[in-house]
Amino acid sequence: MLRVTELGKQFGGLNALDRLDMVIRPSEIIGIIGPNGAGKTTLFNLISGYFPPSSGRVTFEGQDITGFRADEVAQRGISRTFQAATLFMSLSVLENIFAGCHMRYQTKIWKRLLRLPSALKEEKELKERAVELVDFMGLGTLKDELAKNLPHGHQKVLSVSIALATRPKLLLLDEPVTGMNPTEIQTMVDLIQRIRESGVTIAIVEHNMKTVMNLCDRLVVLNYGKKIAEGSPREILSNEEVIEAYLGEKEAEGNAA
Repeated sequence: MLRVTELGKQFGGLNALDRLDMVIRPSEIIGIIGPNGAGKTTLFNLISGYFPPSSGRVTFEGQDITGFRADEVAQRGISRTFQAATLFMSLSVLENIFAGCHMRYQTKIWKRLLRLPSALKEEKELKERAVELVDFMGLGTLKDELAKNLPHGHQKVLSVSIALATRPKLLLLDEPVTGMNPTEIQTMVDLIQRIRESGVTIAIVEHNMKTVMNLCDRLVVLNYGKKIAEGSPREILSNEEVIEAYLGEKEAEGNAA
């Protein structure tokens, strides 16, 4: 589905990402892991168009999207979340999700401003899509609650819901369970699995190793901007370079158990 080829990003004299080669396959959940500063979020920023790469290529479904703007990337079917939930805090849950649907408007803006029948029909369909997403993501009882009043776990779920409202083919989740309690983590894991089952391919950056190991089909490990390992969770747990660079002997043994 997606391929990055010798992808690099320099900030001054720092190589945040160094000639990375990686593929994302349709319908998989792939985890991108590594210590702080390894280049994980930089990778997401390059794929999603928030930063232009310094070198290399990004190809999505056979099309070269290297250097595309974030809105152009999203129009082609790649959506993302951020480490901190990015919400319209003074809008309701349903209004937040409906705002995420705006990218799928096909009616010309002047027809929407004039409230012509074709525009009203499409607006009604998108609102129905937002209601479906509210229920799909388990937020139905909170649809009229303001985003600022939601607990942290529900805010993270809402941020994923907004990304889903763009109808992505590939969803990039940046630390989706960070700061959650065990119950909230399990809820998010269940939702991510449901999203994949609905036909969306998912890439995750996450520091919670138990979640990553249990959820992902395949892992790519970064360190100092370079890929140092790739494979199944079991293969990664037994990789000595990964253990040395990131996991640590005791944590690896605990996760393996």
